Amino acid sequence: MTYTEKSSKAWSAVCIGVYLAGIGYMGVETLPDDFGVWLGVSGLFLLLLLPCLAVPISKRIYHRIEIDATTLRVGRERLPLTDIDPASVRAAAQGQLPTAPQHTAANPRLVGGAWGVPMGMDTVIIATRRGEFLTVATRDRAAFLQALSAPLHPAVPPQQY
Repeated sequence: MTYTEKSSKAWSAVCIGVYLAGIGYMGVETLPDDFGVWLGVSGLFLLLLLPCLAVPISKRIYHRIEIDATTLRVGRERLPLTDIDPASVRAAAQGQLPTAPQHTAANPRLVGGAWGVPMGMDTVIIATRRGEFLTVATRDRAAFLQALSAPLHPAVPPQQY
C-alpha cells in the first residue's frame, strides 16, 4: 500500500468513553438489585450513542482513501490510476480549480458512494482521461495529491551506457 488516509478516532473514543462512564456510574448505584432497570437504561443511552458514531462510521465506509501501485480506492469505488489524467492532478496540486463552465458542465461526481462531503473534509477535483470530473473528499489535500501524483509520474531510472 502506497498511501492510506487514516481517520481520526478521537470523537468515537470520547463518545464511547462517556457512554461507558455513564453506564458504569449507574451500575455502581443500582447493581445487583436493579439489573433489569440498569440494562434497559443502558440500552436507551445506546440509542443516543449510535447517532454520535454514525458520522465517523460513514466517513470510514465512504471516504476511506487507499492508493497502491495501480489503483485509487475511495470508499467502495476503485479507479485504475491509468484512467486518471496526470494534468488534472498537477492542476489540483497547484490549487487550480476547474473553470466555472467546466464545473457546471461537468458536474463533478463524488467518488466513494456517499451523498455529500462531510464537514471538516476538503475536496479535490480531478479528471479522468475520458474527460469526466471527479470529486474526492480528503482529510489531507496535500498528502493525497502528492501520493496520487507519485504513481502517475514514476521516476525515470538513469540510463546506463
